[in-house]
Amino acid sequence: MLISRLKLKNWRNFREADVGLSSRAFLIGANASGKSNLLDVFRFLRTIAQVEGGGLQKALKERGFMSKLRSLHARRDPEVSIEVELLESLDPEAKRWTYVLAFKAEGKGAQRVFITKEVVTCNDREIILRPDSNDLSDEVRLTQTHMEQINNNAKFRELAEFFGSTTYLHLVPQLLKFGEEISGRMVESDPFGQGLLQRIARTPQKTQTARLKRIAEALKVAVPQFSQLQFRKDEVTGAPHLEARFDHWRVNGAWQREEQFSDGTLRLIGLLWALQEGDGMLLLEEPELSLNDAIVEYIPLMIDRVLRSRKKAARQVIVTTHSDNLIAAVSDPGWVLLLELGENGTTIREPNAEEFVAMENGLNPAEVLLPKTRPERIEQMGLF
Repeated sequence: MLISRLKLKNWRNFREADVGLSSRAFLIGANASGKSNLLDVFRFLRTIAQVEGGGLQKALKERGFMSKLRSLHARRDPEVSIEVELLESLDPEAKRWTYVLAFKAEGKGAQRVFITKEVVTCNDREIILRPDSNDLSDEVRLTQTHMEQINNNAKFRELAEFFGSTTYLHLVPQLLKFGEEISGRMVESDPFGQGLLQRIARTPQKTQTARLKRIAEALKVAVPQFSQLQFRKDEVTGAPHLEARFDHWRVNGAWQREEQFSDGTLRLIGLLWALQEGDGMLLLEEPELSLNDAIVEYIPLMIDRVLRSRKKAARQVIVTTHSDNLIAAVSDPGWVLLLELGENGTTIREPNAEEFVAMENGLNPAEVLLPKTRPERIEQMGLF
C-alpha cells in the first residue's frame, strides 16, 4: 500500500497543501520551510493507529496540542485537516482508499480537541462518516478516532495497520556510540536509532545474517580497509554489539566495535538496515549527513535496488535532503518536491512544465530545483 496524494489544512507550516506522491519522494526546501513537519504528518497518523498506547489524544499531546500544531497562518480558521489518498498497489485495478481527519479545539473551558470530520472511503464507497448520530448524542466520543479503535475499524483495519507500520529514521551516531554512558530514555518508536542494536538482536538468525551480509558488501565499497561485519553479544553483560574487521599490516586485521565506528559508517549501516526492515512507509531525514559526497550520489540507487530485491510488496520512501549530489542522482525528476516559503506559509509543488523541459534538455534536478531553495539575501551572512 502507498499514499498517492496528501492534502493538508492549517498543519504547522502549511496553511494549505495538496500534492501527489509516488513510491519515492525527495523533499527539498530552505531551512525551516517545513520538510520535517511534512514527514510528521505520517508520524502523527502512525501514533493514532498504534495498537499499544496510541490514539489521537496521545498524538496531540506529543506535539504540544493545538497551540503548537495549528498553523500560525490559519488566522480565524481553527480547524486542522489531513486527507490522504491511498492505493493498495501500483496495479491500475488496485483498491483506492481515502482517509480524512479534521479536528479543532472546543474554544472554551478545558480546550478539549474534538473531531469535526472523519471519513473513510474505498473505491468511492463510503465506509464511515463522522460525526454520526451517536457522536452527536455523546460528544466525548469525538475525542477518539475510529481508526484507533479495534471495535470500529474492522472494515478498514488494513489502513490502520499501514499507518501503524510507518518507520522514521534520523540516526544520531552518538546515541549508539555512547549509549551506556548516556543511559538515556529511548524515545518511543526509536526515531534516532538508539535501539538499532536491540532490533538487530531480535531479528531471526537467518534473516539477521542475510541482512548483515548485504550491508557488509556495501561497506566494502564505501569504507576503506573494511572487510567483515558481524553481530555479537557481550559474554559478560549480554549487551548486543556490532563488530567490524579492518585490514591493515597484520594478517588478521583489527576488530572494532560500534563505539569506534565513524559517524558515517554507523549512519550507512542504519540506513541499509532500515531499508531491509519492515513493510510500511519509510521516512528518512537527511540521510546524507556524515557521508562522503561520492556515497551520497548513490543513495537513490541504493534505495531502489534494496527495495526492488524484496520479495514483499513495494515500499514507499520519503526523503528530506539539502544535498545537491543526492538530488542530482534522482532518476525521475517527478519524485522531487519543492517546498517554497510565502506570506501565507509554505506551499509544496512538483516541478512545473518549464522545469521539466530544462531537465529533459540535459540539466539534472539539482541544477534546476535546488537554486530555488536558496534564501534571499543569503550574501548578508558573510557580513556577520
